[in-house]
Amino acid sequence: MNSQEKIKELIEKRELAKQGGGLKRIESQHQKGKLTARERIEILLDEGSFEEYDMFVTHRCTDFGLEKESYLSDGVVTGHGTIDGRVVYVFSQDFTVFGGSLSETFAQKICKIMDQAMKVGAPLIGINDSGGARIQEGVKSLAGYAEIFERNIMASGVIPQISAIFGPCAGGAVYSPALTDFILMTESTSYMFVTGPKVAKTVTGENISTEDLGGAEVHATKSGVSHFVAEDEEEGLLMIRKLLSYLPQNNLEEPPLGPTDDPIERIEDALNDLVPVDPNKPYDVTDVIQLIVDDHEFLEVQSKYAKNIVTAFAKMGGMPVGIVANQPKFLAGVLDINSSRKAARFVRFCDAFNIPLVTLVDVPGFLPGSAQEYGGIIIHGAKLLFAYGEATVPKVTVTLRKSYGGAHDVMSSKQLRGDINYAWPSAEIAVMGATGAVEVLEGRKISQIEDPEEKAKYIAEKEKEYKNKFANPYEAAKYGYIDDVIEPRNTRFRIIRALKTLATKKELLPPKKHSNIPL
Repeated sequence: MNSQEKIKELIEKRELAKQGGGLKRIESQHQKGKLTARERIEILLDEGSFEEYDMFVTHRCTDFGLEKESYLSDGVVTGHGTIDGRVVYVFSQDFTVFGGSLSETFAQKICKIMDQAMKVGAPLIGINDSGGARIQEGVKSLAGYAEIFERNIMASGVIPQISAIFGPCAGGAVYSPALTDFILMTESTSYMFVTGPKVAKTVTGENISTEDLGGAEVHATKSGVSHFVAEDEEEGLLMIRKLLSYLPQNNLEEPPLGPTDDPIERIEDALNDLVPVDPNKPYDVTDVIQLIVDDHEFLEVQSKYAKNIVTAFAKMGGMPVGIVANQPKFLAGVLDINSSRKAARFVRFCDAFNIPLVTLVDVPGFLPGSAQEYGGIIIHGAKLLFAYGEATVPKVTVTLRKSYGGAHDVMSSKQLRGDINYAWPSAEIAVMGATGAVEVLEGRKISQIEDPEEKAKYIAEKEKEYKNKFANPYEAAKYGYIDDVIEPRNTRFRIIRALKTLATKKELLPPKKHSNIPL
């Protein structure tokens, strides 16, 4: 065979590998509204930047007739490329080859690029579309999953890890995405569960559909497993590109600074009247976020889950920031189990990857009731407390209105090493609201007053007295717990100036193997 024939053979093999499980199966994939493994990579990465590894790998199984059926690439496409010119590593599972099932060699391909991503310090993106372990390979496929899990764990907090679920992801396969930083799902075409509807029916008698058990909407609203939901795969892949624009390459780098035409000193007069004077009236905190961030643009994380708290990425003065904000529009912005977990996870991610935290506070306290107590609100609330107290990134806090009780402490207070703590003139910082406080402080006296009018008058007087003392930020400012009371319209400028000042902040944690966060 001469050199030209060898080159021809190479070209033919490449073309064969690109066909995956064959044109018929590719057509079937398209009919389901799904793209192929390579089509997904083309949309995700910068044009022409993909460098593929292990295109000619095949499985080694000789059991159950598999020796008669073999495909180049063996069901997963792996390699690296760039997104906005920055290197990323990617694996994309190919459902057209044995239903995307994981074999020993399939796992080895993924592990190879995970190791490479760690060596060079670049984000890892996994596109999941798999029927699970390749049953014919038995324990080898299970060992392959565990090899991947171990690398997910070692990479945690070192490089950003993003999982896109673009089809089935079931059984042991779900734990790799669960170990990564962000999970994205698509409506109608993706699902995740540990055990499927058939097993649920057999074991528990529950009759439930695939979509209701583990579809995108379920994991976006009920479980909180999914951080983002896209209408289709193309939107999902573009969303990943957007997400990466806020993230550094690894834990030793700063987030990507970018130029902005949005003036740092932009004044927003609307903020002066945005928050209602009545502390019981709701408003939408995303209106505040929109007015203070660059170009009024932010990317919300877990937007459909625990809506009483907002977590989002944005840029301020060209600097990526993580925003945590109580949402008075839902459950009055109260902290509960789900919102505490959601925010704690986000805070810890930002801290791991050097992304400054901006916290907007309007919190009446923790949600009361037996359901919360039995569910472990003490432990779950402590997660957020722990996350803020442990975080060493720049932390700027603005109290917009209420900040009551233990929830005040939790929301990046000065005592949890908040660097700059501002308050609007509408801020109320106290152990509890006036009505509850008067009931506790004056309960005995109130019970002794028999005349209803006199009782009402006395309560009103005491509430007014309490409000005069605490329904303003100056009591907290008097003790230095608030660094300054600012005019709402200047919030953008004051936050950005604080972040610029804190850019060189250095704060170390005591030497330890690792902390024991209340899980």
